[in-house]
Amino acid sequence: MSLFITFEGVEGSGKTTQIKKLAQTLTQEGFSVLLTREPGGSAIGQKIREILLHRSSEGLTHLSELFLYAADRAQHCEEIIKPTLEEGKIVLCDRFADATTAYQEGGRELPSELVSPINEKACNGLKPDLTFLIDLPVKEGLSRAQQRGVSQNDTHDRFERLELLFHQRVRNRYLKIAKDEPSRVIVIDGRETVEEVHRQIMQKLKPFLNLRKK
Repeated sequence: MSLFITFEGVEGSGKTTQIKKLAQTLTQEGFSVLLTREPGGSAIGQKIREILLHRSSEGLTHLSELFLYAADRAQHCEEIIKPTLEEGKIVLCDRFADATTAYQEGGRELPSELVSPINEKACNGLKPDLTFLIDLPVKEGLSRAQQRGVSQNDTHDRFERLELLFHQRVRNRYLKIAKDEPSRVIVIDGRETVEEVHRQIMQKLKPFLNLRKK
């Protein structure tokens, strides 16, 4: 039985650290796991990622941004995620459709009647079985992200440079998604230690893994 798990969160929430840690743990426990991300989970998607996240793309319009994310997701779903799930594997994805809702609908304030249908078309019926939302106050997250960028000499993520209010809208939209879909979206406090967050994730994931073993 396959399992599709996504990780979401504001900039600097620690979701990427956690998804990598989970992939390692599940692999050690004998599960067949694919770790992927959006944007950039396919070869074509990687090219789209460069456009979306690089600081040289400051002039990208909000609508163009939305369509590029949709193009990346459509390719990713059909080329990578769906075939892997059909093989009965666990797919762990660093950001998925909820990110578009949070960033383009929440942060960019694009209308839901525009964002939702495009998101649905790009996913083509694919929805996560479980989503971990690593929640963190935006100021703390941005501070972490900026420190990481300096240490890595990062010229990418142009989103980290946007105003605080943008990131607050993103966080608020993520939390609304979690409130609307509590059976799918599990909120984890990102202020906890890396090990504690991982422990909570494994605890929440255990029933799904037990079901998969049957």
